Amino acid sequence: MATALSRRSFVKAGLIGAIALAAAGGLYRATRSSAPAGGFTLDGESKAALGAITAVMLKDAVPATADGIEAAIARVQGAIAGLPLATQKEIQDLFGLLVLGPTRYFLAGVPDQWSNARPEDIAAFLQSWRMHRLAMLQSAYHALHDLIIGGWYADESTWSSIGYPGPMKALS
Repeated sequence: MATALSRRSFVKAGLIGAIALAAAGGLYRATRSSAPAGGFTLDGESKAALGAITAVMLKDAVPATADGIEAAIARVQGAIAGLPLATQKEIQDLFGLLVLGPTRYFLAGVPDQWSNARPEDIAAFLQSWRMHRLAMLQSAYHALHDLIIGGWYADESTWSSIGYPGPMKALS
């Protein structure tokens, strides 16, 4: 009997969590303007989240200055702009979850606003999503990883940070 009660409680908690996430997503969409016809553009809160995550994910590769972080954010925005609109919508939903306080806290485990988040909390969040048992959170981690790393190293000006001399010259 105890197993049935705990299983029932687990299902109820799951349903309540799903309803809460749906309500948070609806609230986020209601308070934000719709995406422009050209696709998703990062707003202030999303930029703060991306800047905090980028600083941790790229560590020493990105200059720890406001200009360095802004350049990295611009590269990610460029990478997002090159994606299909349906994928941009999914990225918008991901950032919607990351910037809302309750979902930031419960899904990412980051108690503070992104602009005040400790690097240790962000690193723990990234590691937990990277290794999470739910494939959806692993996919979200890999999307963030690929956007940040891909956007950064696709720019020729960043190659020196890893000692990459560039592509080989064509043999004549």
